[in-house]
Order: sequence, then structure tokens, then C-alpha cells
Amino acid sequence: MGYLGRRIGLSQNQGDSSPAGPEGAVGGGILDLFENGYFERRGDIYNAPGISNQGLNASGGVISDYISGSDVYRAHIFTESGTFNVSSIGSYPASVDYLVVAGGGGGGANVGGGGGAGGMRTGSTPVSTSPGTHPVVVGGGGFSVLGNGPYGGDGTPSVFNGAVTSTGGGGGGNFDADGRTGGSGGGAGTGYNGANSGGSSSPPGQGNAGGSAASDGSFPLHSAGGGGAGGAGGNATTGANGDGGNGAPSSITGTDVTYAGGGGGSSDPGSNEAGGTGGTGGGGAGAPYNQLYATPGTPGTGGGGGGCRGGGTAAQSSGKGGSGIIVVRYQIDSLTASAKATGGEVSFYNNKTIHTFRNSGTFANPTALNGGSANPLTVEMIVVGGGGGGGWDRAGGGGAGSFVLATDMTIASGSSHAVVVGGGGRQGSPGQAGQTGQASGLQGTPSTYNSSTIIANGGGGGGATSGSPNAGAAGGPGGSGGGSSAHGPRVPGSAVAPPTSPSTAATTDSGGKSFQSAGGQGAPTGGYPYVAAGGGGAGGAGGDGSTSGGPPYPGVAGGAGLQLTATFQDPKSTVGYPGPGGGNYWVAGGGGSGATDNGTGGPGGGHASATSSYAGGGIGGFSPVTGAAPGRQALGDGRTNSGGGGGGGGNNPNGSSYAPGYMGGSGIVLIAYPS
Repeated sequence: MGYLGRRIGLSQNQGDSSPAGPEGAVGGGILDLFENGYFERRGDIYNAPGISNQGLNASGGVISDYISGSDVYRAHIFTESGTFNVSSIGSYPASVDYLVVAGGGGGGANVGGGGGAGGMRTGSTPVSTSPGTHPVVVGGGGFSVLGNGPYGGDGTPSVFNGAVTSTGGGGGGNFDADGRTGGSGGGAGTGYNGANSGGSSSPPGQGNAGGSAASDGSFPLHSAGGGGAGGAGGNATTGANGDGGNGAPSSITGTDVTYAGGGGGSSDPGSNEAGGTGGTGGGGAGAPYNQLYATPGTPGTGGGGGGCRGGGTAAQSSGKGGSGIIVVRYQIDSLTASAKATGGEVSFYNNKTIHTFRNSGTFANPTALNGGSANPLTVEMIVVGGGGGGGWDRAGGGGAGSFVLATDMTIASGSSHAVVVGGGGRQGSPGQAGQTGQASGLQGTPSTYNSSTIIANGGGGGGATSGSPNAGAAGGPGGSGGGSSAHGPRVPGSAVAPPTSPSTAATTDSGGKSFQSAGGQGAPTGGYPYVAAGGGGAGGAGGDGSTSGGPPYPGVAGGAGLQLTATFQDPKSTVGYPGPGGGNYWVAGGGGSGATDNGTGGPGGGHASATSSYAGGGIGGFSPVTGAAPGRQALGDGRTNSGGGGGGGGNNPNGSSYAPGYMGGSGIVLIAYPS
């Protein structure tokens, strides 16, 4: 699906947008959907050349325009209550399409069930200019509960124009209790004294029922998942907790997004088991046996919160339900022009046509699309390889994929070329099927254009600190090298530039260049403690390990990434991730290394904070208190379509348990030419 509109947003500081600049590329960019404030931006509408509004004139929410086929749509996105104000009606029908998602239910207490997702409704409804103001009420997520508290709170309804109402998700049941009824029903709490039922979906058609819990009769206990818009919550068995039901997709914003996933059921502290996973579409995971806090539902999705684990202490809590969302869209124009080429997602920005390949495909320049002429296309292209995976056990972070920039590149009319988007390298984890003993992270795969015309190498894997057969492993070579372990060879992964044969001359066209850096070197201890190094990024080397000031011994940062050139900084797109100075559109950051002795994981992509990442690089695993399971990071994997390296695995301080690393992020290919 192509996009023409601009994401409404505050102006960005552009700075030097060239990766080859003296300071590297700096400036602003797009936030990554919900997680990074996608819906928090306000401003004026920008219309691409040749587009005029022939539909409604309206205001309210965050506004964006996009193309679907030959139709041009305007979407109003509400993540908080407000009004949809219509001032006039154009030549198109005076009706709007809507998505109305209510707030998700909170998870239940004390081996509690997952919260049900908020009800989800889609359809069309007429609007008028009299009175012209249409109220929008966005439902909030249901409350979380502590310790031996009650069932999770029900989500509140979302209502559009007083006529379209979605019901809040049902709260998860607490100990030995049924799940609550809602848009999607809450999952049942543990069935210690008998089987318990999941909450039903009421009214029907907005979601699905929560899962049921079997009669355990004895410890360990298990609870069920909350229902989602796309499927029922998973039932608890005598051996496992139920997962949250999956949500349902919608492309009403111009981007395929999944909403209304159910929350996962929680675990018994004595079970040594994980909690149920949250359903796709913002459902929160249930608390595992060793974690006090369940995961909340994602705001702006209506996802249900995860259930609270057993034990009954006041310090533990279930996950709060995610708030809802309302989207209203209508047609404003119809296109008569078309792109000059085909392939990928086609968008229009700043007088350029942009083809975004998030997955492999074909870029074709048919003569027919150029008025029958044999004129070639002159394009600008960015190709980023897949990031390397992080290693196992206090290990090095994965290196980022190469960042290849080609400008003034000629694509012959009537030609068709394969585009391959590289995959992220797998994390290091001993005994995995098909890769026995891969304690070190695996290299990402290359992204290519036309097989060998442009090659962006995959990032190197992070070196493992222990484990057979790669005890004390060096960082793997790649586009950017993986970080090394803290003992053994301690050799940083080297940066491997793309081939320079005549077949790859496009990489050295005017303004063209490849960018990659080496991984860091583990701390020179010769023994314990082990502090591994960060993976290299396209914009800088991975950080070296250090034992100064410890314990605890935190991981170190992966190397800096690069910002996409100004051509590809379309505020409507979802390409790129946060970077220095609050800007966005950054890719190819190195993965941070894992920690030891209660330390925090190393940040990805050169970020200063251990709780977030830059340029798609993953955060290294942390090391929890003695006796707990190895810590896992929500942002440990390299981000999708970033080429970022995966974070290195952490460890248990008492040495009894080690953690696998994280996956590298997939690559991306971007092609632009004058519209």
C-alpha cells in the first residue's frame, strides 16, 4: 500500500542529514507507531502535489492522508477523547469509515487470568454538518490489582458520535474465580477448588471469550488468557498457563496494525514456569513465576493486561489494560497519475516517489509506466543488511548490517531487478535444533539489489563468554562486527565492506558509499568478572568492555547507527527509529552487550540510557538479583527493518543460569526518484 500524505507533526531539526558528514547524520524523523509516540503529533496537513480535498472538511485528532489503490483517504486518529468537527461536505458521499476500540481489561490477582481486550468495531456511518460536531470518547484501560486483590478492572467503552459503542474488555479473574464479561472476556483465575470459566464476549461480534481454567486441586496452579478481537483466550491446563487471544488487523490508518489482543494468564511462584504470552495487538504477558509485575496492555490498542502471579504479596501486581483508540477516515480525492516503477510500498514525499521494501520483492521500471518512452530512471538507493544476533551468557552484542548509499544510479527502462531484504541473525543459545552448540550469535544475511549490483553485508554475531563449543568466542565478522567475549580470544568482530568489483560500481557512484564499523573488545580480565563488548554500528564501533567501578558490571553500548538521508525522511512513513537529539529515521545501530553481577544490559546503537535503544540496536540482557532467572529485555532484539544488532545475553549472578542472546533486526531497501 502506498502513502502520499505527511504524518502531522512538529517540525524536526534537520542538522546534517548526510551519513558522510563530519558529525555523522543528525536530525529529526518518524516515531515508531504507538511505542514511540506515533499518535502524539499535531499540526497542519500537507497534501502531495496534484491532490485536492474534494471530500469532507473536518478537524480533530491526528490527521494523515494516504493512498489505497487510486483512492486518496484522510484519517483522523484519536487516542484521547475529543470531537470530530465537520465544517462542510464535498463531492464524495457524506459518510465515514470508523474503527472503534475500547479499553482493555486489567489482569486478575494471585494466579489471575489475563484481561480481555477491548471490544473492536468497524464499519461506516453517515455524517452531516448539522450540528457538525461529533463527540469522540476513547475508553481507558481497566485497573491493575495488587497481591491478593480482586479481579482485574473492566476497560471502559469507546464511543463515536453517541451511536457506535465498543464495550470495555472484561477483567481477568482472581484466585479461583471466573473471568469477567466484556468486549472480549477476561481469562479465568486458577481453578484450585474446581474449574472456572472465562468471561464471555458481550455484546457479541466485538471480540471473543476468555479462556477457562482446569481444576488443579494442588500446586502448581495455572490461569487462563483473556480473549482478543481475533481469537479466544487460551485455556489453562494442569501444566501450562493460557495465552491471550490474538487481536485483529485494520489498515484504516493506511498502515496494517493489529489491535485488541488479550492478556496472558499468570504463573504460580512454585511452578518454575513462564506466564502466558499476550495476544498480538497489544496484549500484556502474564507474570512468570519469578517476576512480581505482569505486563500491561499497550496504550492505544485496547490490549488486555497480564495476570498477576501467585504468592499474595502486596508488592506484586497485574497488568493494567491498554487504552483504546478511535479512527475516522473518508475519501478526499482519486488519483489519475501513477508511479513510474513498481515494487514494494509506494509513497510520495517532497516531489519524490519512494519504494520501500520491508520484504524481498522485485523493482521494475516498465516502459509502459513511462508513457511508452525508453527513458531510464535516476534513483537514490539505501540498502541495509540484516543485523547479527547477540551471543549467549554475558556476551557480546551483534553487529549491525552494512549501510550502503548509492546516488545518481541509473535503472534502464524496461528492466526488472530482484530486491532481497536480509534477515536478522539468530541469537546464541546452546542446543538449538539445526544449529547445535551455537553459543555465539549468528551473522545476519545480506540485503541486495539485482543480486550483486549492490550488496549490504549482514552484521556479525556477538561472541559468547562460555558454553561449548565457543567458549570465550571472538566477535563475528560482518557488515559491522560483533562484540567479543570477555575471555578467550577477545578479538573484536571486523567490519567487512561490500565487494568492490566492477559489478558493484553502483556503490561508488557520485555520493555513493558503504558504512560499517568493527565490534568492541571484551574487558581484559583473563578471568572473572566477564564484561563483553558492544556490536559495531554503521556509524561507529561497539563499546569496549570495562570492569571499573563494579560490581555490578553493566553491559556496554553498541556502536552508533546512521540517519537516513533527507530524501527518505517522510513524516508519514514508519521507517527508521529514534536516534541522537530526539531525532528519528535512524537505522543500523549495534547491539549492546549482556551484563553480569546485577548489572544492567548495554544500550543499543550508542544510546546513553540502558532502558531504550538507538537506531534499532537491541539492548543487552540484564543480570537480576542472586537466585533469579536471567533477565530478558523487551527491546533486546534488533528492531524490524533496521539492520540493528541483537543484544548479548545476560546471566544469573550465582552462576547457575545463563541467558541466550537476542535476534538481529531485518534489513531494508529504499529506492527514490523524482515524481
